[in-house]
Amino acid sequence: MNLEAFILGCGGMMPLPYRHLTSVLLRREGDLFLFDGGEGTQVSLRKLNLRWKKINAIFVSHTHADHVTGIPGLLMLSSQVDRDDPLYIFGPPKIAEYVETSRKVLDMYINYQIVVKEIYEPGIVYSGEDFDVRAFPLQHTKTCVGYALEERPRPGAFNPDRARELGVPCGPLWSRLQAGETVLSSDGKEVRPEEVLGATRKGRKFSYVTDTLYLPSIAREVAGSDLLVCEGMFEHSLAATAAEKRHMTAQQAAMVARDGAVKKMALIHYSPRYTDFELKALLAEAKEVFPHTVLSKDRMVIPIQYED
Repeated sequence: MNLEAFILGCGGMMPLPYRHLTSVLLRREGDLFLFDGGEGTQVSLRKLNLRWKKINAIFVSHTHADHVTGIPGLLMLSSQVDRDDPLYIFGPPKIAEYVETSRKVLDMYINYQIVVKEIYEPGIVYSGEDFDVRAFPLQHTKTCVGYALEERPRPGAFNPDRARELGVPCGPLWSRLQAGETVLSSDGKEVRPEEVLGATRKGRKFSYVTDTLYLPSIAREVAGSDLLVCEGMFEHSLAATAAEKRHMTAQQAAMVARDGAVKKMALIHYSPRYTDFELKALLAEAKEVFPHTVLSKDRMVIPIQYED
């Protein structure tokens, strides 16, 4: 099952001609999940030819303009196509007011159900058949949350030779064993899944953190992520400015990644003071602490692979 992160925008505060505001789309087979929706989100969706009409849920970190101004356009655009499934929007307090006020003031024509759920405490906010999305607290100038999408453990690898030894012929019975069902062999004996499956395998984890002071607790929340998308707004020499504005430096983001033992981190939400060329200073500082760091760029695609 494919899992990919699309960086739709990587900028903070204000859009630049070469950098849209922060937004990340996570595609998991047919499911699409949007994390924040800054200005320019629709542009990147179109350039990447993504099926934005099928977005299942939007997860908002907080209601500052550079994270939500792209959402009203998406809501209106989605009314131009047939949509049967509801669109879920999650976020901290005020997100419901923002969505409802935008609908009223802009006189939106909406022909599908929008379900807005505000987050008041950490925990699982959305679940699929084999994954959960969990919200956890961050510390910004207004209420802000981070998110982690984590797949549940997968069955172990199937051993076809062992299945044949136990008298289970190739075919539908193999699929049932892999799905966790007990089946009957050709001579009528029960064969249990654990007899033909290896050890349970770890699912994948994606974490999204932006607009927060450095907090040691964040590392625990994102622990073991296959991909962490994390703000690194300033370089270390501006740590005092970052703290005043309740943001992290690239070095602090790398500390989160290191302490959380993540596999890969993509920096995001850069200050507009940095040109794309100047971002190399942020990358260098982060890599000193956590070598598996990359700079996210608008319309970058990052595949997230299984561990095994």
